[in-house]
Amino acid sequence: MGVLKDRSALFPGSFDPFTRGHKSIVDQGLSLFDRIVIGVGANTDKRGLLTVANRIRLIEDIYRDEPRITVASYDGLTGDFCRAEGLGFILRGMRNTVDYEYERGIMLVNQTLFPEIMTVLLFTPPEYAAVSSSMIRELMAFGRDPVELMPQNIDLKNYL
Repeated sequence: MGVLKDRSALFPGSFDPFTRGHKSIVDQGLSLFDRIVIGVGANTDKRGLLTVANRIRLIEDIYRDEPRITVASYDGLTGDFCRAEGLGFILRGMRNTVDYEYERGIMLVNQTLFPEIMTVLLFTPPEYAAVSSSMIRELMAFGRDPVELMPQNIDLKNYL
């Protein structure tokens, strides 16, 4: 891998919605990277809870006062997006061994296709290990407010 001017990373995901667990990974990443782009994957085949525009707005609201964070949507391969944006790292979070196996598989393919991009895996803190976007969507489907699982001061109803 060549010398990079800065340490900029992509934190990719669908973020439907962005949770306390996601925030914990980004916050850890800020101690490692000069800049983090939170990349919201735009999967047109999936009907999500939030529109891509509202996912972006939610994340921008969380990081309104953090100039080292930017948010962008993309489609296509994550490595292609990294190359186009000049990002040398992919930041990912792991909650458990299932996540590890999944992330390891993606990392190995990315190493083959995009050898100049390094994947950095961080562990989700134990208090957020059970939090997932799908769990939040499930709670909402049953009329529950997932406020305890969302980043502080985020009311998910404002983004529906």
